[in-house]
Amino acid sequence: MILHDLIDYETLRIIWWVLLGVLLIAFATTDGFDLGVGTLLPFVAKNDTERRIAINTIGATWEGNQVWLILGGGAIFAAWPPLYAVSFSGFYLAMFAILFALILRPVGFKYRSKRDSARWRNGWDWALFVGGFVPSLIFGVAVGNVLQGVPFRFADDMRIFYEGSFFALLNPYALLCGLLSVAMLIMHGSAWLVLKATGPVADRARRFGSSAALAVIVLFALGGLYLWMGISGYRITSDISPVGPSNPLLKAVTLQGGGWLTNYGTYPWMIVAPILGFLGAAAAFIAMQARREVVTLLFSKLSITGIISTVGLSMFPFILPSSLDPKSSLTVWDASSSHQTLFIMLVVTVIFLPIIFAYTAWVYKVLWGKVDEKSVTDKNSHAY
Repeated sequence: MILHDLIDYETLRIIWWVLLGVLLIAFATTDGFDLGVGTLLPFVAKNDTERRIAINTIGATWEGNQVWLILGGGAIFAAWPPLYAVSFSGFYLAMFAILFALILRPVGFKYRSKRDSARWRNGWDWALFVGGFVPSLIFGVAVGNVLQGVPFRFADDMRIFYEGSFFALLNPYALLCGLLSVAMLIMHGSAWLVLKATGPVADRARRFGSSAALAVIVLFALGGLYLWMGISGYRITSDISPVGPSNPLLKAVTLQGGGWLTNYGTYPWMIVAPILGFLGAAAAFIAMQARREVVTLLFSKLSITGIISTVGLSMFPFILPSSLDPKSSLTVWDASSSHQTLFIMLVVTVIFLPIIFAYTAWVYKVLWGKVDEKSVTDKNSHAY
């Protein structure tokens, strides 16, 4: 028996669909609070010392947190090649904007304190704001467009044609999802500042975080209502084999009003995901008001996990629907790499992913504790 036959093709496809979700959630719950702190920086800190406190709550860990984004991109490239080809080419300008914003972050960290000039530091502080706000918004906008369908198609020879434009991505529903993403990460960044910062920075973060948690509840509800009443979901109307070839053109797909909600009737247990999204945000709001620092962050993570899971479960088995040619839509069953490739990658993942988790946990344990004025003004400090 060939080794990769130990796990059948269908199971491997499901495992990699789940792993992709895990990597996206890991990125949102770790680097998400980095983006949230960057977005909040000009508003929770009123002077240079306070801004240094906010920056140093994430300064020691942001690089490690960004690893999850790289792992997610790598997983898409290796496990779902058509998804990588369509999304990274069709969303090229959006990806460029995200990368440009993310590049501002390390430069801002390294250069803002190189000169003792208020104007110089203020400029880099706004660069850090851009580095937090722009990715937060565009990631949500991208998800909103995926739920509506992306304008691409496959030719008979499997060449990909994308016929959309950057500004077409900025439609009302996508912007609603973008605002939800911003609110979600502001809530998360606030929870992190409440946990790690002290004094006025933590107090202001608590106020912003409370408002953001309420905004998450409202925007998440509006997004779901819009999916039910205003956006057609996709449904496979032909036979499709879970172990069939990776050829999206071998199926028939139709659009159905409220189609993205049908999975909850077929698999009632999936309702747990949106419930976690709502309850996590509500619990984070209550915990912020009660000044419960650790559980605030945990509830915020729970809300993010629920919201991201809701998107994936609602769309299953679709991973990238096509608004231009529905049968070209990519699904879990027809957009993956080969059986052998998925198996080899799984073996590598089983070995290295626990190491990454363990190392990350160790780093946070070592760096545990609050950032206060003394820690950033001490002349022997290595703080930013």
